[in-house]
Amino acid sequence: MNPYELTIGQARTELDGGNISSRELTISCLDRIKDVDDKVHSFLRVTEEEALQQADEADKKIAEGKADPLCGIPFSIKDLMCTKGIITTCGSKILENFVPPYDATVVEKLKNQGAVILGKVAMDEFAMGSTSENCAFTVPENPWKQGYVAGGSSGGSASSVAAMECLGSLGSDTGGSIRQPASLCGVVGMKPTYGRVSRYGLVAFASSLDQIGPLTRDVKDSALMMNGIGGYDKRDSTSVQQELPDFTASLCEGMQGMKVGIPSEYFGEGLDPEVAKVVENGIEVFKDAGAEIVNISLPHTEYCVAVYYLIAPAEASSNLARYDGVAYGYRDPDAQSLLEMYKETRSHGFGDEVKRRILIGTYALSSGYYDAYYKKASQVRTLILNDFQKAYQSCDLVISPVTPTPAWKRGAHADDPLSLYLSDILTISANLAGIPGISVPGGFSSDGLPIGIQLQGPHFREDTLFRAAYNLELATKLGNKCPEIV
Repeated sequence: MNPYELTIGQARTELDGGNISSRELTISCLDRIKDVDDKVHSFLRVTEEEALQQADEADKKIAEGKADPLCGIPFSIKDLMCTKGIITTCGSKILENFVPPYDATVVEKLKNQGAVILGKVAMDEFAMGSTSENCAFTVPENPWKQGYVAGGSSGGSASSVAAMECLGSLGSDTGGSIRQPASLCGVVGMKPTYGRVSRYGLVAFASSLDQIGPLTRDVKDSALMMNGIGGYDKRDSTSVQQELPDFTASLCEGMQGMKVGIPSEYFGEGLDPEVAKVVENGIEVFKDAGAEIVNISLPHTEYCVAVYYLIAPAEASSNLARYDGVAYGYRDPDAQSLLEMYKETRSHGFGDEVKRRILIGTYALSSGYYDAYYKKASQVRTLILNDFQKAYQSCDLVISPVTPTPAWKRGAHADDPLSLYLSDILTISANLAGIPGISVPGGFSSDGLPIGIQLQGPHFREDTLFRAAYNLELATKLGNKCPEIV
C-alpha cells in the first residue's frame, strides 16, 4: 500500500509505531498530487515547502511522544478559509491576490495539533454553486469519471480526498456544499450543527447558514477530524459553548434501539431510481442491525429551495458589499472616479453566478420588498425548523438521499442555473434548521458513479450520526474506496 492510501486512523497507527514518518507520508501525497492533479484539478495552489516544514515539526513531536491524533496528517483546505501568508481567493478573481494576515480558527487548530497543510483546493466562487464550475481558476473533475462534476461548492475538497491526494479536507456547507460533493465523489462529508465549529476566518457567504466540516475517506476519520476542529471560540459570535464529546466513542455502539425516520417528502417525483434503491438498501441495513424504522413527515420541505434562495442571496449581498476595490483584492486599473471604480471592480471581479445572487439578495432586502420576501422567508424557515423538532420526538435521526441524481456531466446545466438550484433540495433544510447532517457512501450507479446516503439528526447530536454512519459503512464495505484515475 502506498502511504497516500492510508486513512487518518491507519496513518496514526503507522506514525506512532515508527513505521513511517510524516515527511514520508507528506511526500507521498505531494507525489500523488503531481501524478493525478492535472486530471482531477483539485488544487488551486500546493504549498509544498510549508508542508514539508510542518511534516518535519510533526516528526519531532511524534518522536517526543507528544503527538495529537491529527499530528503529521496531510490535509487540503477549501480556499474559503483564511490561511496566514497563503493566497486565499474564494475561487474569485476579485480576491486573486489576497493574502490573509491570520489563520482561520480551524486552520489554526490543525496547525496547533501538528497537522500538515498541503494547499488550497478549488471551489465555486464564494461558495455559490453546486458543481464547482463557477470557480474563476480551475474546475475540479469527478475522480470516478472524467467529464463529470465533482459537486460543489466544496468540489475541490471532495475530489482531493477521493483521488487520494490528501487524507482529509476541510470544506464549508451553506446549503449542502459538503454533503453533496461528498456524495458525488464517494467520500464521507459531515456538516456539523451550526455553532459547533468556529466560523472565524471563514469568508462569509450566508452568515446564518455557513458551517465548516470535514471530508474524509471513512467515518472514523470524520469523527477524528471533528474532535480536532470542534469547540467554542470566543472570536466567533455564533460559536456555541457546548461540551465537545469524543466522537469516536460512539462508533461501535450498534443500532439496537435506535429509531430511524423516513420522510415521505424526500422520496417523491424526480428521484433517480438508482439513488432511491441505494437509500432503500441503507434502510434495510438499519433494520437488520436492530433499528426501528418510522415514517415521518417534514411538510414544509417544498418551500426549502424558495426560502434558501431568498435568505442566502440576501445575506450574500450584504457580506459581499465589502469587495469594492478599496481595501484589498482586485481593483479595476482604468477607473477614472470612485463610483466608476466600484462599478468596474465588481463587474470584472465577480462571476455571473455571484452577480446573480447579489442582485436577487439586494432586491429581496430593498425598501418595499423586505417584508414580502426576506421576512416571509425567515418565518417559513422557523416552520422548517419546527418540522424537524417535531420529527425528532419520534425518531433519533432521518435517512434520505443526498441528491436526486448521481453526478452529471460538466456543462449540463450551463444554460439553466435554476435547475441546479433544485439539485440542493434534499440538503438545504439542514442548513435552514441548523441541524447536523452527514453523507456516507451507499453504493454506485450503473455508470460507476458514487451515490451517498444522508443522515440528519437533532442539534448537537453528531455522535448519533457518526454511530449510524459507521454501522452503514461496515455493512456496505465502501469506506476508503479509490477510483482509477487515467
